[in-house]
Amino acid sequence: MVGELLGLKTTGKNRPVGNPPLILVGCSGGPDSLALAAVCAFFATRGEVRVGAVVVDHQMQDGSADIAQATAAQLRGLGLDPVLVRTVDLQHDGVGPEAAARAARFGALEEAALESGAKYVLLGHTLDDQAESVLLGLARGSGTRSLAGMRERRGMYLRPFLALRRHETLAICDALALAPWHDPANQDPAYLRVRVRNNVIPYLGSELGPGIAESLARSANILGHDADYLDELADAEYLKLAVRTPASEGGNDAGNGEITGGTQEIALSEDGLRGLAPALRMRVLALAVVELGGVQPSLERLGSAEKLLERKGSAGPVQLAGKVSAWRISRNQAVPHEGPGYGKLVLRRSR
Repeated sequence: MVGELLGLKTTGKNRPVGNPPLILVGCSGGPDSLALAAVCAFFATRGEVRVGAVVVDHQMQDGSADIAQATAAQLRGLGLDPVLVRTVDLQHDGVGPEAAARAARFGALEEAALESGAKYVLLGHTLDDQAESVLLGLARGSGTRSLAGMRERRGMYLRPFLALRRHETLAICDALALAPWHDPANQDPAYLRVRVRNNVIPYLGSELGPGIAESLARSANILGHDADYLDELADAEYLKLAVRTPASEGGNDAGNGEITGGTQEIALSEDGLRGLAPALRMRVLALAVVELGGVQPSLERLGSAEKLLERKGSAGPVQLAGKVSAWRISRNQAVPHEGPGYGKLVLRRSR
């Protein structure tokens, strides 16, 4: 798993010459990430990679700083170096505590990787986590990308344990006499993921038969291939359709209030968007929002922006996500037919 993702040999032969690459393990101290750190430490002893770790203290519980330091001590005992502890402040910005913690965690991991020159950051998510993600996506009515769950490889992030069950990571910790920390939040029914883990999946297993978690993870893998292909097609269409202009040249403030200099607009051809299949059209709109610094919009908000293409009713603006709004140029506006806004759906992020 780990060796295959990193392209390492399964024998001690053909070790790399010179300084081997550094990988970091994102470790909370729980059994999944602690077991992953221990497996990676094995490869480090053979000189194939250098292995360090990042422990993120989210400050969400009393004593979290002590837990982070105890985890760091175990990791150093495994031979990992460097072992970095990062303390983060959560920025909720209208999102729940889980989403805020995730954003802060990935920010800290990315910063640590850049500072240390790490090639990869490894995460300890398991098959059980993947199954839970699929069910949560279904409950939210999400699209293909969400139902595809977590990718085994995404940029510098790798998840070598996505084929392992949670009980197997516990067995690794027991075999190596490790002392994982069991986060009490993982048993708190106030969190939807915990209810899915402790109630929904066991119920589905009893009613539908064993292997439900494996089936959900297999579905995620299949949908992941589909989502990757659609994303590639959408990227190509976006490159063809997107026209970027400074906001001061856009000719319409869309009622969003004051726009500071340098804010960028993205205009997308209405005819071009109409000519796309719905699956691609939604992705192209989302790409524009993300490029402007917003977050992935919900399907409902993307649908509202898509309705602007019908040229019925209001010309907008439609609020998407992350202070990004979309509107179309009204026919009664004095806009030159060759201008940047004519026949375009315009997206802008306000400050």
